[in-house]
Amino acid sequence: MSSLLVLLIISGCAAGLYFKGAILRSFAMVIAAICAGIVAFAYFESLAGVFINKDLIVPWAQSVSFLVLFIIASAILQTVVILITRKPVDLGFIPERIGRIVCGVFLGLVISGILLTSLAMAPLSNNIPYQRFSKIGPDVENPSGTLFNADSFTTGCFNLVSSGSFSGKKSFAVLHAAFLDQLFLNRHGIADDVSVLTKSQAIEVRKKRAAWLAPESLRSLKDPNEPMEPKSGHNLAIVRVGIKKSAEGSDKFTLSQLRLVCKQKDSSGPQLAGKGICVYPIGYIKTANRLEMKKLNETIKIGKGKFKGKVKLKWIDFAFYVPEDFVPVLVEFKQNSVVQLPSLLPAEKAPAPVSF
Repeated sequence: MSSLLVLLIISGCAAGLYFKGAILRSFAMVIAAICAGIVAFAYFESLAGVFINKDLIVPWAQSVSFLVLFIIASAILQTVVILITRKPVDLGFIPERIGRIVCGVFLGLVISGILLTSLAMAPLSNNIPYQRFSKIGPDVENPSGTLFNADSFTTGCFNLVSSGSFSGKKSFAVLHAAFLDQLFLNRHGIADDVSVLTKSQAIEVRKKRAAWLAPESLRSLKDPNEPMEPKSGHNLAIVRVGIKKSAEGSDKFTLSQLRLVCKQKDSSGPQLAGKGICVYPIGYIKTANRLEMKKLNETIKIGKGKFKGKVKLKWIDFAFYVPEDFVPVLVEFKQNSVVQLPSLLPAEKAPAPVSF
């Protein structure tokens, strides 16, 4: 479905600009579409926050906000393009025809990428608009794509902008590292009524001793007599995350909805600027020094009994394989909960494990 949609949009844009466009106006329309996409990526979370705070279209808030911002920004910019390109500029028969088609292809690529990204944000089945990860066992290192990787092209453009010359103290390429993977993995529990976002900040970490390297004594629950199998080029890290009782939709989730954003150790500048990578948990501490391994798409429930009395947080120690040249900087949960992490501690400074 997604490939057919991309093909139709690209064909329509190429045909439209070929028969009714001019190369100068066509090029300006492509630039306008890219700029409209930047506006959508930059401000969709702010607009979605307004809807969520007012308890309106909560599951669809980010998807609708993203698409609406693109449409409004695109309409304004395309109107400006039409006004400033009233006088025809003819570059010759062959350059005009070829240029219009090329611009039409890029315009269609941008539009289809925006549409696919918006659908990926929506609370739909994880095979819509296409199956990016296997339903049986998601492999984050082998995502699938669609025709021309239109959505990857669009998100990649904004990543370049946000982490390049237009970057500030916070970069989209860090806050939403591997953005498409985040969106698709976030929906793997939707068939079990797992929400894709929460109505308020749903997680918390301690200011100190929130992340540390796993001790050598850690064992898998399935084979307590053998040490944890090492992963080449990675360190096993434990991150303690508090799930809030007050956040609606936080008591039921999949491990694919929890991710660790890491940056290279030698990266300079602000901590949240530049580029990052996503690491997903392999399980959590079940009992002291025993790790329960889980698939990313397994549903985890925090029963109401875990929040008895004055308990407002359920602390869980999650395990991650972190690349040796990277350090964790953020923990993210579902689509709209993000907290910053303190420095990763050595194993000998690890606090007592929390059982779940």
